[in-house]
Amino acid sequence: MINLANISKGKWIVTSAWPYVNATPHLGNLIGSTLSADVFARFLRMKGEEVVFVSGSDSHGTPISVEAKRLNVPAEELAMKYHKIIKGLHERWQISFDNYTITHNPTHIEFVKKMYLDIQKNGYVIEKEIESLFCGNDNLFLPDRFVEGTCPHCKDDGARGDQCDKCQKILTPLELINSRCAICGDTPVIRKTKHWYLDLPKLQDRLNKLIDENEIIPPNARQMCLNSIAEGLPERAITRDLEWGIPAPFKGAENKTIYVWFEAVLGYITAVKEWADKLINRSDKFDYFWKDPNTKTVYFIAKDNIIFHLIVFPGLLMAYNKDKKESDKLVLPYNVSSTEFLMHENEKFSKSRGIGILIDDALKLAPLDYWRFSLIFNRPETRDTSFLWSEFENNIKTLNDNIGNFIHRTLTFIEKQFNSKVPEKIEYDDTDKKFIEKVNNISLDVGESLLNFKIRKAIRDVVNFGKEGNIFLNEKAPWHLIKKDKKAAGHVFNICAQAVYALAVLLGPFIPETSEKILSYLNAPKLTESSWDSINENSIKAGQSIKKPRPLFQKLEIEEIKKEYKKLKEKKPKEGEKELISYDDFQKLDIRIALVEKVEKVPKADKLYKLTVSLGTEKRIIVAGLAEYYKADELAGKKITILANLEPRKLRGILSEGMLLAADYEDTVSILVPDKDIPAGANIK
Repeated sequence: MINLANISKGKWIVTSAWPYVNATPHLGNLIGSTLSADVFARFLRMKGEEVVFVSGSDSHGTPISVEAKRLNVPAEELAMKYHKIIKGLHERWQISFDNYTITHNPTHIEFVKKMYLDIQKNGYVIEKEIESLFCGNDNLFLPDRFVEGTCPHCKDDGARGDQCDKCQKILTPLELINSRCAICGDTPVIRKTKHWYLDLPKLQDRLNKLIDENEIIPPNARQMCLNSIAEGLPERAITRDLEWGIPAPFKGAENKTIYVWFEAVLGYITAVKEWADKLINRSDKFDYFWKDPNTKTVYFIAKDNIIFHLIVFPGLLMAYNKDKKESDKLVLPYNVSSTEFLMHENEKFSKSRGIGILIDDALKLAPLDYWRFSLIFNRPETRDTSFLWSEFENNIKTLNDNIGNFIHRTLTFIEKQFNSKVPEKIEYDDTDKKFIEKVNNISLDVGESLLNFKIRKAIRDVVNFGKEGNIFLNEKAPWHLIKKDKKAAGHVFNICAQAVYALAVLLGPFIPETSEKILSYLNAPKLTESSWDSINENSIKAGQSIKKPRPLFQKLEIEEIKKEYKKLKEKKPKEGEKELISYDDFQKLDIRIALVEKVEKVPKADKLYKLTVSLGTEKRIIVAGLAEYYKADELAGKKITILANLEPRKLRGILSEGMLLAADYEDTVSILVPDKDIPAGANIK
């Protein structure tokens, strides 16, 4: 158990499992990795820790290769297209990555090839001629995910050639019973081929020690891995007979690629390298994080990825580190925070069967923070849990009843009875002291839960603190007290104002939009790297002016949301089809010509410009990521095209009131400009 009071400031690499590029993530993917990692990274930043938070799109391997073949398009083109969609969705979910990249990038490709040559040089790569499954119909050897069949252990018929999702056993294609080609369904035949293998048996004693001695790893992950090691680790094939992927660097492996699982996990390393080299222009920061034994690396994943993150990935690091100086070794995992599965109405999420909610659809149904809160509130930490519409409704009611109502009652009373100024305190009584003790200790309690990766407990502790605020308010009954002693009533609301500030800070990692809104009502500073430790009984000074509050949350019309969800599912295209919008949908877009009057760099954002534009009768601010493609004087005075009826959104603290339209092809970005003299404000139809 980590004690927050005893932990010193440190360095962290926070990562989340790389979503596969050919599928829009669903809510289960999100809470199993990305959202959990975001909460943790935001908390660490608020504690003043040094954090780099990375992930990316897993672009290689069989699924994208199969789809590209079916659509008759280059795999790279398809991967890049989907990557941009997924990256944009993570931005909409306010996932605070320092770098969200893709495995098909030069930094990753070159690092992976060099690393495997080092691992081979260190004696951990062996060659073997093996028997492999070959599909005569498709004329290709079938790598793991190209083969489906019955698991030899649990007899589940949905097993793949690398792993059974049901029992979590690692498999090889030849182990499957009644194997079939995943592309055409034909029964494959056995042929000989050569592959290169990681000698995991040589590493298993060290892996056993690493896992057995790490007290932070979740019990489910620890036991699964220790059982696998006890059974004896097999040699694992590094290469595959695939066209799409990173070319294997071994001599004689010219027609092979690196197995996707053996290169995607190395993306945690290369994403930090790309961040250091390209995004902040500080190459030394890569060694500063990855080669410091004091750096803590944390991997947020779902339980189906445990073996690859706690056995395969550490094994690769150990093989690479052999005989290197201590200052050149890559740090081994500090924790792999794994969740169980989030189901949908007691069924497993499945895009192909239309089960579950995709993260793009979710944002069409309810506000972002409602989803973030509900997913974290029911995070499946120790057992599979199920998303239920009734529970989603109850979760938001819980949020509103315990936190929303307390904050609104407090701020509304101060606004109406104390002229929008926080009243003064007087002497504490026993009831006050009891609640003030909670105010002073709540950040320590919630922080310890987060540092121990009990994220579900952490958000529930915050909710319970809001509930304690309501109990305190009801017990003190200042609405009666004010009739005979206004100072005593004001004293109660001063204490409540401290609790409101505490809630604003505590909610920062979980529901950041709501946190910002509460802080703005209090006229309190935005969250910083010292915010977590700023909570105490004197956080808000007497006399501080507050803004007129608005209710933070609205009741969910859950039956209407369910109807809308049903419509969204019906409108989704079948696999391989393009999604079409209706003429009525297009008519909703207000696309206009705008004149760029002023261009300013956004502080601490190398890629962003703040554009002041004129639409003829009005001026607007638009934040656009054009700084690496255009100089400021190239944009000033230009007429551009914007989407004018997009919901305003804050970017780096600036409210952006529209979206600039541009063409994006490979490394070229070109803004869309009219080729004739069209006045600012003119509509495009």
